[in-house]
Amino acid sequence: MELSIRLASHDDVPLLHEVMEDSILELQRDFLSPEQIEASRLFMGLDTRLIDDGTYYVVEIGGAIAGCGGWSRRATLYGSDYTPGRSDRLLDPALEPARVRAMYTNPDFARRGVGRMILDECERAAAAEGFHFLELAGTLSGEPLYAAYGFTEVERLVDSRGGVPVPIVRMQKPLERRPTR
Repeated sequence: MELSIRLASHDDVPLLHEVMEDSILELQRDFLSPEQIEASRLFMGLDTRLIDDGTYYVVEIGGAIAGCGGWSRRATLYGSDYTPGRSDRLLDPALEPARVRAMYTNPDFARRGVGRMILDECERAAAAEGFHFLELAGTLSGEPLYAAYGFTEVERLVDSRGGVPVPIVRMQKPLERRPTR
């Protein structure tokens, strides 16, 4: 079966939450302690502003959601609808990087190109809007994908807002100008 990608809608939200929950519990297990996984719930999850902005994607295979993720033209680097400190300020594409946000893969479809397909779509769309760089705050489990895709580490962060320190890797990638589809 082939992967397909489309824009997410608010009708997808319940299933997206399920994919995110499974992804966090399963794919973070080798990188975070149970306490860190629980603490990360404060800032991992869906930011529905991305759906509103038309920058959040769903990858499907055989009718099942294989993964989701997107990009943003807004200042928030990471966080869900409920994360404190979010900013809806629009970024200046000439000076600031677009943000890759809320990348999750259904564990049943891990390592099948889901993340790469989403990153391709994010890169294409952000470049079409005039951005020159992508930036993300990735989990340790996502770091190998992002590095293989051409992102380089900017800094290592720790988010302790959930009561336990959770490591995060801030990464960037320059964008090539590509034609839109």
